[in-house]
Amino acid sequence: MKIINKSLTKPDERPVKILQYGEGNFLRGFVDYMVDIANEKGVFNGNIVIIKPIPYGSLHLFEKQECQYTVSLRGLENGKPKVENRIIKSVTDALGAYEDYEAYMAYARLDTLRFIVSNTTEAGIAYDDADSPDYKPPGSFPGKLTKFLYERFLHFKGDKDKGLIVLPCELIENNGQTLKNYVIKLSIKWGLGKEFIGWLESSCVFCNTLVDRIITGYPADEAEKFWQEAGYVDELIVTGELFGLWVIESDRDISGEFPLDKANLPVIFTDNLRPYRERKVRILNGAHTCLAAASFLSGNDTVKESMDDELIKKYVLKAVFDEIMPTLSLPEKELRDFARKVIERFENPFIRHALLSISLNSVSKWKTRCLPSFKEYYKMNGKLPPCLTFSLAALISLYRGRMKDGEGLTGYRGHHEYKIMDEDKVMMFFDGSEEKDNRSLAGEFLKNEDFLGEDMTGYPKLTDTVAKHLETIQRLGMRKALENLFIK
Repeated sequence: MKIINKSLTKPDERPVKILQYGEGNFLRGFVDYMVDIANEKGVFNGNIVIIKPIPYGSLHLFEKQECQYTVSLRGLENGKPKVENRIIKSVTDALGAYEDYEAYMAYARLDTLRFIVSNTTEAGIAYDDADSPDYKPPGSFPGKLTKFLYERFLHFKGDKDKGLIVLPCELIENNGQTLKNYVIKLSIKWGLGKEFIGWLESSCVFCNTLVDRIITGYPADEAEKFWQEAGYVDELIVTGELFGLWVIESDRDISGEFPLDKANLPVIFTDNLRPYRERKVRILNGAHTCLAAASFLSGNDTVKESMDDELIKKYVLKAVFDEIMPTLSLPEKELRDFARKVIERFENPFIRHALLSISLNSVSKWKTRCLPSFKEYYKMNGKLPPCLTFSLAALISLYRGRMKDGEGLTGYRGHHEYKIMDEDKVMMFFDGSEEKDNRSLAGEFLKNEDFLGEDMTGYPKLTDTVAKHLETIQRLGMRKALENLFIK
């Protein structure tokens, strides 16, 4: 059987317009996929060069397949399973920033280059005071980008038309602005001059972005079946869900140069990303955090199993539609459509999203994802939100356990052990907590400002309500406690 490569796919010759830091599954199943469609539909005309930004890892498969690969998106559409396969031809080359340093830096001098895209993980956008322009390349991603942009500035003699549009996809708030701040900070530290900093400010655009698509990566268990059906071998297949969203915030309108929305792709250009971020964090991520502990202790292991469980689904729907959605500022129809799509994504039969994975660092997640909705609901209604309040008790119940061999908390679901990982201060708090009385545990947790950012015992009846839920969960089990939640 043939290996997928350019002789098989016959890609069109296009100018390189995008330099992409990161060869991982997400960018290939999200950005490269969208660019490929935009090229095909004639609204964009540009290819991508991938840069491996770290010294380890290999581009062997990219070389073997000449950067050609398949994206397989799978999910539900109007309640019915759908699979959408696409051969991606938009990537023309892949280089290592360390192994192919000179070739990588040569792209800084490429006239057609216009965009920088990145996904170096949340830890990638970080300032490293020890970084140096003498390194080939600098160690940090901001360092690499600073040196790359400086090379472009020098080559084109500060031409204001040769600045670049930077679209970081790392999952941190204000990712573009944060990256810009670090680039400028390094430029000052490295003494690159006021003219260069002025060029960064006037000629380059650093966009804040929000990206949303679950990418499940290489389907090891299904690869050979896929090859047989496709008629070629592809060791770079990327699988993911059908849903996608890319919100791009910039102080200058870039939609004319990057018109992916004109290809009917889920791309939104805005001057205010915050409502979209709030919508995602509080509905999608908030629902995940709300259901994870309650569903796991009810006997489920994945999000899909949770949605097949009538009791858990009822709990999730009530939390999303009655308690979270009304606290958000976007138009109701837009929020309702998004919430329905979230539920459909949770029901995706092709994705196994483990509840214990979602439960990693649940305390800080609850603070970020659920607390804003809790507070806004209380402000609007003058009473506690039932499901969000119950989710606190479920979280505490999940964490009740003991530290074992420094490997996190060990709890029990029936006779089976499970592991919970969180910050040391959280795990120390819960070590031995299965022996604490419920009211003391509820009060001490809610009072701890290190956990939720404030003393929550000031909310009337909250401590008593959480303690009562803990008592029911401990005495009758999670399912009975959830059933009681719906008895008025």
